[in-house]
Amino acid sequence: MKFFFFEPDIDSFDFKYRIMPHYHTRESTLQEQDAIQVIKDQSYSLTDLKNLNKLMDRIGDARIVMLGEASHGTHEYYTWRSLISQRLIKEKGFRFIAVEGDWPDCYRLNRYIKQYDGTQHNALEVLKSFDRWPTWMWANWEMVAVGEWLSNYNKRRSAGERVGFYGLDVYSLWESMESIMQYLQRVDPAALKVAREAFACFEPYRHDEGRAYARASAFVPELCENEVTDLLQEIQRRLPQYDSDEENVFSTEQNALIAVNAEKYYRAMIKGGPHSWNIRDRHMADTLERLLHLHGADARAIIWAHNTHIGDARATDMTNEGMYNIGELARLQHHEKGVVLVGFGSYAGSVIAGHNWGDKMQRIAVPAAQDGSWEYLLHKAGAENKLLIMDDFMDDVFMEHHIGHRAIGVVYEPQFESFGNFVPSILPMRYDAFIYIDRTTALHPLHIQPNGHRVPETYPFGL
Repeated sequence: MKFFFFEPDIDSFDFKYRIMPHYHTRESTLQEQDAIQVIKDQSYSLTDLKNLNKLMDRIGDARIVMLGEASHGTHEYYTWRSLISQRLIKEKGFRFIAVEGDWPDCYRLNRYIKQYDGTQHNALEVLKSFDRWPTWMWANWEMVAVGEWLSNYNKRRSAGERVGFYGLDVYSLWESMESIMQYLQRVDPAALKVAREAFACFEPYRHDEGRAYARASAFVPELCENEVTDLLQEIQRRLPQYDSDEENVFSTEQNALIAVNAEKYYRAMIKGGPHSWNIRDRHMADTLERLLHLHGADARAIIWAHNTHIGDARATDMTNEGMYNIGELARLQHHEKGVVLVGFGSYAGSVIAGHNWGDKMQRIAVPAAQDGSWEYLLHKAGAENKLLIMDDFMDDVFMEHHIGHRAIGVVYEPQFESFGNFVPSILPMRYDAFIYIDRTTALHPLHIQPNGHRVPETYPFGL
């Protein structure tokens, strides 16, 4: 039985993807020493940029490269993703980075790095305005370094060749609505009435990030659905008459799509189950498709998102819950042009997170990985950073076992890790490559400390 969400040409599909609709492993005890020896034999030391050559070879001519992270608050994940992205842009001509972030905020950074008129003066100014919790995800010094590198790179290129930076996520309902109204006020006041009607429908529920709307939709299931659908249709009908700034036109339609999908997402929240997750990842996948189309048939994309989004869901227990993700969808839709999924992980260290949603952000110690986990095995194979090309790990010891793989979110309680922070995974099926950092440190946020706007001593973060 097939469980594909697209219908690819199965005969041309690589074997390891064809067997993955739901991959079962046997009930047996993992032979840890065998696993550790394979890691010792097959992994590569990762100390500087030259050690990434094996990864560049594995990426080859792939159209899409997804770079994960095992948390949303780790310095080394951001730094290594940035360095890998720089090489992909310089050496392989990748056209844009798209991240697990809000479209309106990331679009402002995109405008800055491409030197559009009327933008802010530096990346720090842009990123300080990222004020949605968890602010540290993008309002951090690591991202300031990324923004300035992209801006400097783009200065040497014509307008049509500049590298972009975009958000893939669906959370920005009210910010997207405000962006639409600001745009229509300037270019199409006649359409503004439809936008104001949609905004007015949502306005009473704004105070708690969609949860009030979710609760209200339990009693009125189609609360604002018609209003956002009408808005999207009106904008799409009038797109041909809008101004010649192609990206601004694209952004206006994207904000309308966010409003439609955010309404669906919040409505699904109240029902529980996997549907709200799937709405979100489907939206991210659809946004990636739109961006690829915007940049042309030969455009190549870099994606930054959490491991749980980019690591193929079919190789985890997520599939048991009926969940899929953007990594799985990309493999299915773009296998002919190539998709490379790169996971990240660490054994111990520190991270920026909160103990509850919306809670004070703080630096939290990450304890040693639990015995028998993927990170534990990597540490036991030698306490140094490693690069793994997962084609080299199609060994029975890894293919026959779901091994726990650490995932830290924006809410993190280390004392409860064993109850849900280790995702059972067939690692060679979940990723095409893996970067292991033995000891990691917390991000450098802009907002949460009195000295948050002081430049860290190690900025702009070499290795």
